[in-house]
Amino acid sequence: MQTTPSTNSGLPVALMAWLAGVIFGVGLLVSGMANPAKVLNFLDVLGSWDPSLAFVMGGAVLTTMVGYPLISRRSSPRLAPRFQMPVRSDIDRPLVSGAALFGLGWGIGGFCPGPAWTSLSGLAPGALVFLVAMLTGMWLAIRRSRKRLQAQTA
Repeated sequence: MQTTPSTNSGLPVALMAWLAGVIFGVGLLVSGMANPAKVLNFLDVLGSWDPSLAFVMGGAVLTTMVGYPLISRRSSPRLAPRFQMPVRSDIDRPLVSGAALFGLGWGIGGFCPGPAWTSLSGLAPGALVFLVAMLTGMWLAIRRSRKRLQAQTA
């Protein structure tokens, strides 16, 4: 996605961002996505499989299928001058390796980033370990990307 900042900032944007985060967090808690045991049981299709998270995914897909066409009819979002859509469509090594690391982390720990932050509110020790590992990995990835960019421009 393009990372250009919105020219429309201020309290309305901050409030809507906060509200969206609260709704997302509550949704993660209600759906069970913040419970690593439930997530790991969903991923264990040959063992104690719990298919209930498939309904969460189905609800998300249905919401997107209905909402995306409705929103895309607008000329611009309400709190920004324009929509920011992805400009790349290629599949490269960083995308594939990032997706693989995401899947490994989710499968091993039962967390992905959003639910891990949500679980932190309950002082779950596993969430804290996961978040430290995730933030360390993000820091290393940014550091490596900057070094690679510096080498290309030198």
